[in-house]
Amino acid sequence: MERDAVNPVSWSVGMGFNQGEVVSGHSRTLYISGQTAMSKDGRPEHDGDMAAQLALSVDNVEAVLAEADMSLANLVRLNVYTTDVDLLFQHYGVLAGRLGAAGVAPTTTMLGVTRLAVHGQMVELEGTAVA
Repeated sequence: MERDAVNPVSWSVGMGFNQGEVVSGHSRTLYISGQTAMSKDGRPEHDGDMAAQLALSVDNVEAVLAEADMSLANLVRLNVYTTDVDLLFQHYGVLAGRLGAAGVAPTTTMLGVTRLAVHGQMVELEGTAVA
């Protein structure tokens, strides 16, 4: 797979995401359902702790990727939904650090929402990966 960043402006790169990406030479696309801070047996975790919820949500995205023989390095699109944008920005380094360590800056959209499907969840990550 070959990835080429498309950034007509440069400010987003400093925040850890590209404005666009052209992906070529891939043979598989994985669409990842929204992942939250849920335990392996489906229990919500870390009520009220944005940093911990964000870290577990990334872990859960990585688990889906791994099951498909992929990693964060394959992530080309990431949608971030949160019930508290300001609080999420205070802990965004949790996510940005993991993406940076994987050497990726996927196209990203962040949306503030009234609530998520599971009571107490504050952040949900949804993505697209290619290999």
